[in-house]
Amino acid sequence: MTDLLREEPRVVSAGVDLFAAALTAQAVPVTTVDWRPPVAGTEDDLARVLADPRRPDANALALSRMLAAGAELVDVRPAREVLGLEPGQFLHAGPPITWERASGPLRGALIGAMLFEGLASSPSSAEALLAAGDGVEWSPCHDRGGVGPMAGVVSPSMWLFELRDPATDTTAWCSLNEGLGAVLRYGAYGPDVLERLRWMASVLGPLLQAAVRRGGPVDVKAIVAQMVQMGDEGHNRNRAGTLMLLRDLLPALIDSGAPSSDVAAVASFVGGNDHFFLNLVMPAGKLETAAAADLPGCTVVTAMARNGTDFGLQISGTGGRWFTAPANTPAGLYLGAYGPDDANPDIGDSAITETIGLGGFAMAAAPAIVRFVGGSVPDALATSRLMYEITVGENPAYAIPILEFRGAPTGIDVTLVARTGVLPQINTGIAGRVAGTGQVGAGLVQPPMDCFTSALSALSALAAAAPPL
Repeated sequence: MTDLLREEPRVVSAGVDLFAAALTAQAVPVTTVDWRPPVAGTEDDLARVLADPRRPDANALALSRMLAAGAELVDVRPAREVLGLEPGQFLHAGPPITWERASGPLRGALIGAMLFEGLASSPSSAEALLAAGDGVEWSPCHDRGGVGPMAGVVSPSMWLFELRDPATDTTAWCSLNEGLGAVLRYGAYGPDVLERLRWMASVLGPLLQAAVRRGGPVDVKAIVAQMVQMGDEGHNRNRAGTLMLLRDLLPALIDSGAPSSDVAAVASFVGGNDHFFLNLVMPAGKLETAAAADLPGCTVVTAMARNGTDFGLQISGTGGRWFTAPANTPAGLYLGAYGPDDANPDIGDSAITETIGLGGFAMAAAPAIVRFVGGSVPDALATSRLMYEITVGENPAYAIPILEFRGAPTGIDVTLVARTGVLPQINTGIAGRVAGTGQVGAGLVQPPMDCFTSALSALSALAAAAPPL
């Protein structure tokens, strides 16, 4: 006791900022702990899931599989070949949705896909066929092993990137990036949009196929690792990644024997579109989370996706089941005269990037991103640091220089989200809410907490029913 009295006073303050500030003002050393109670109503489910003896080993296995997963671009082919899509069959971003509940951007993209495939002669006739369900059907990209940006609509004639994980021989896919502005993925379907899609199907896709097949697989994961150290975060900033991809493909493009005008057009299109590489980061993320899927007792998130109406989660321990709640609307910066009233709720499968520790989780690696989505550089640094509180580990392959090359926070844990109340941070494009508008801005958004509490409840029921080890 005598020794304790002679020491300097030391205080640990758990979540009481006013108390800590008062002591600091008196020059008393204070260690602050950001403690907070669990999300209200989750206490019983949280206790049951945390007590599940399968959880620690399952989460450790999920993390190890995610870190071990690779991603190589092995081919570029039409969706009819990759997936067996037939006329009238479409895929879309996010969890399942009906036409009646579909958002404006998703409706616009489906209308555009109908026109592109020659299944309708006008937007009004396309809309009538879609509303009636006459000879058409659509389902989530995730349910077919792939991902789609924004509306994410894929039709048989659209070309896809095919990626393979050499560790598991699993494949994943994503559509080709159209560029920014009025494009199909944002729900636009004007003549210029359709003309671009036709060029992508007749020139861009075949030349990329020739380059990949001639030059061999492209190590996408290696490019992602490099771009994170060059100022990209893999969601809304992909400038370095795009240029490294073009560097790898260009020799084979030139040597493909294609007309020089077509090679020049493809090189110009890819090099002039800073977001082109996003459509490779996304399926690389799908491969990483697929490696961690379907582990009993595992509480790691394997998909975060939005269809413009609902936000959906998938969890390793619950398989392909979707946990949904109304999607939030991003807050951010707007293009031209657009403003918040023009914005649609969150949309797209691109939040797969945050699911693997990129995007909003890696904003500290790309402070310039705040000029595109809003916020400040200190906000970007603080966000990345906060995301470590809700993840099961770090990915050393995606090292963040400003954080002393700490690995990106990886493996969102439902129990940690419920325990802390901290939600994943997503940076995203903003689609216009009216079909045909296109992109109106870019910003930041978080998932609804209800998705996580519903998933936790399902995990709790499974834990209660599981036989003892």
